[in-house]
Amino acid sequence: MALPVKTQMKYWGVASAVFLIALWFLGDVILPFVLGGAIAYFLDPVADRLEAMGCSRALSVAIITLIALLIFVIMALLVLPTLVEQSIALFNVAPQLAKDLQAFLTSHFPQLLDADSTVHKTLLSLGDTIKERGGQLLNSILTSAASILNIIVLFVIVPVVAFYLLYDWDNMVAKVDELLPRDHAPVIRQLARDIDETLASFIRGMGTVCLILGTYYAVALMVVGLQFGLVVGAFAGLITFIPYVGALLGGALAIGLALFQFWGDWLSIGLVAGVFMLGQVIEGNVLTPKLVGSSVGLHPVWLIFALSVFGTLFGFVGMLVAVPVAAAIGVLARFAIGQYKDSRLYRGLDKQDNA
Repeated sequence: MALPVKTQMKYWGVASAVFLIALWFLGDVILPFVLGGAIAYFLDPVADRLEAMGCSRALSVAIITLIALLIFVIMALLVLPTLVEQSIALFNVAPQLAKDLQAFLTSHFPQLLDADSTVHKTLLSLGDTIKERGGQLLNSILTSAASILNIIVLFVIVPVVAFYLLYDWDNMVAKVDELLPRDHAPVIRQLARDIDETLASFIRGMGTVCLILGTYYAVALMVVGLQFGLVVGAFAGLITFIPYVGALLGGALAIGLALFQFWGDWLSIGLVAGVFMLGQVIEGNVLTPKLVGSSVGLHPVWLIFALSVFGTLFGFVGMLVAVPVAAAIGVLARFAIGQYKDSRLYRGLDKQDNA
């Protein structure tokens, strides 16, 4: 006989509380394992495809590992040094950009920048803050021994965790399936399939979209001649997974920098704007429909809310798990609504009950 619903809710509530407490106290410790698990989940379809082509699981994982190692070496030698250099330079030049903006506003809108005006004080405060804290913070992050050690640990542990999880992924799924409560196993499997479909559409699809758009923005902006094109392109591609926010912030940052760098050269400014316009056309009409699909099930407002809440409560690790948890909650909410609509509470007494 199955356990009463009240007892089952108690057990599931305790399990959820343990998960949140572990996330709260072990956030920094479990970060490499969360990243490794995410990479393994992302690459599992590739390994399955290689197996379908006749490769063993070990050979499939070895091929994926070698390709990933090659890409990492190329990135480390060609891209990362330039990215770090441009990031530091952008922080260092930000105070001058604030002064240039103040000078522009002074010449065109002098009434806004009266010595006692809020805009004037805000710009001065912003420039001083960036000058004092921005570059210092970035330099300290990149140069402190602890930070370097943490980065080295991430680069060592994450690939190892991802390799072993990818190798044993199917076995782990089978073991978890064996532990499911037998009375509820079919329902849990269906919910898991729905969650996996949502995550596959969003994480794998949007991850690929972010990678393609980030590469496109970075290369195109550097070809146009924007001074910090690599940083802006990488930033715009990274936050593309937040609907509309990535394009707005990335486009505003790129066009703002272009205005300072190319003021008077309207062709170059137009080319920078055209890069983002073309990127949005490609994303909306080609990449997102092909790679993500139209039925992801994650509303933009719900996604932004989940990122904000989990990021505030659990830091960077919380932001990493926000999308999977949001997808799971969304699937469970739709299941609960379906159960409610089939219940007597919603339908009332039907003809059979009245009979």
